[in-house]
Amino acid sequence: MSKLDEARKILEALGLPKKQQNERSALTFLALCNVKKTDKWSQAKQVSMSVVGNRKNPKYPGVMRFIAGHYAKRYAENSRETFRRQTLHQFVQAGVVDHNPEEPNLPTNSKDNHYRLTGEALRVVQAFGTNKWNVELENFKKKFGTLRQKYAGERKVKMLSLKLTNGTGLDFSPGKHNELQIAIIKQFAPRFARGNALLYVGDTANKDLFIDKEGLKSLGVSFDQDSKFGSGLF
Repeated sequence: MSKLDEARKILEALGLPKKQQNERSALTFLALCNVKKTDKWSQAKQVSMSVVGNRKNPKYPGVMRFIAGHYAKRYAENSRETFRRQTLHQFVQAGVVDHNPEEPNLPTNSKDNHYRLTGEALRVVQAFGTNKWNVELENFKKKFGTLRQKYAGERKVKMLSLKLTNGTGLDFSPGKHNELQIAIIKQFAPRFARGNALLYVGDTANKDLFIDKEGLKSLGVSFDQDSKFGSGLF
C-alpha cells in the first residue's frame, strides 16, 4: 500500500468525510505529518506549516511546497483557498490539526497563518500499523468524535419538522421547496381547503415521506414505486 493510500485509510479512521479523503487531502495530511514516501508513520512529527510557504520567509514551511518536493504533485498557487476551505477547515473541525497554535491572535489574512497536527492525532498517526492503533484511535474519537457524525448531527438538527393532525411527525430536509410544502399543509390547507386530508407528500431526500395508500385507493388512485406525485391534499 502506498503512503497516499495509507494516509486515506488513516483519514477515514479519524472520521473525515469522503470529500476529505481525496488526493489533495491525503497529500496535505502527509505534509502536516512530515511523512515522506520512504518514512515510517512512527516518524511523524508536529510541524507548523503554512499553505503555500515562502522561500524568503521560511518561518512556516508550506504544505504545497512539501507536496511538490516529496510527492511530485504541483498545485497552482491560486488553489490555496481550495486547500483552506475544502481540506484544512475540515481538518480543524475534526480535531486533526490546530489553526495558528503558535500565534493564536494572527489576523485571517496574515502571511503567517499556519496549521499543526494536534497531539491526539499525532499519537494515532504514530501508532498506525502497530498494536497501539486501536487504543489511540479510540482515545481520539472519545475526545473529538468524528466529523462524519458531527455533520450528520448538524443535518438532523436542520431538518424541518411537521406534526400532522393525527400526531404523525414528518422530518423534511431543509430547502425552499419543502418550506413551501409545509406552509401549504399547515397554513393554506386549513384555511382554504377545510376537511382536507393529506394523502401524499414527498421530500427530495425521501420521495415516499408520507403515503396514505388506503386513502388513495378509496379514490381509485393506485400507487407504486415508479409513480410520481406532488403534495396531495384531497
